[in-house]
Amino acid sequence: MTPEEIERFQEDGAICLRGVFADWVDVMAAGIDRNMAEPGEYASENAVTEGRFFDDYCNWTRIPEFERVVRESPAAKIAAEAMKSRSAQFFHDHVLVKEPGTAKPTPWHQDAPYYFVEGRQTVSFWIPIDPVQDATLRLIAGSHRWEKMVRPVSWADNSDFYRGKEEWTPVPDPDSDPGESGILEWAMQPGDCVIFDFRTAHGARGNPHGKRRRALSLRWVGDDARYVERPGRTSPPFPGHGMKPGERLREDWFPVIAA
Repeated sequence: MTPEEIERFQEDGAICLRGVFADWVDVMAAGIDRNMAEPGEYASENAVTEGRFFDDYCNWTRIPEFERVVRESPAAKIAAEAMKSRSAQFFHDHVLVKEPGTAKPTPWHQDAPYYFVEGRQTVSFWIPIDPVQDATLRLIAGSHRWEKMVRPVSWADNSDFYRGKEEWTPVPDPDSDPGESGILEWAMQPGDCVIFDFRTAHGARGNPHGKRRRALSLRWVGDDARYVERPGRTSPPFPGHGMKPGERLREDWFPVIAA
């Protein structure tokens, strides 16, 4: 990344990088095909009534194509640069596929409240495997600096994700006043990526038209990331991890790829 790109990421909480995974598109596509043919324990169809919205995560240790991307692609280096971190520690992978005719949008949310990690050095990659013109990722510039995190909800029915008494910011509705929301949104080609902070509020449009929209997300944390307890089962849950609040994520489960 250029210094200007790093500063734009730090300022807005998101940036689009062009072509950085062009050499990895076929590998990612093969991994997504394998994942959809052999879903993991966390796979979901997201209760859609039209089309299909498949997502699944935490499969990189059983899908060799994903492990290659994690360990050999430019992702770790880009993650460390964007976070201004000495290291890039891999958190998890996430596949998101919206088949043609899937009108349901991905609801506005921040990733951070769902995770058991907190820190200012975090980054998520959203890498499309198909050209994206309409079913775009959308992000709110500067939302990674909001004082409180957005209330986490279930994607299936919009119910509260946790039952605790945490104080959350209401789920945003930037379309009600698009001139004030500072929405970032890009048409993209396979091999492009958007990188964004775990705290950056984002969503995605539905895919009501005639082309698939496959995307692979890769989540990374940096030097200051620490385990934190949430008021319920996190997503992903990683049962049996044995970590305590304030500890670094265990490296045998979450490997440091760039240091």
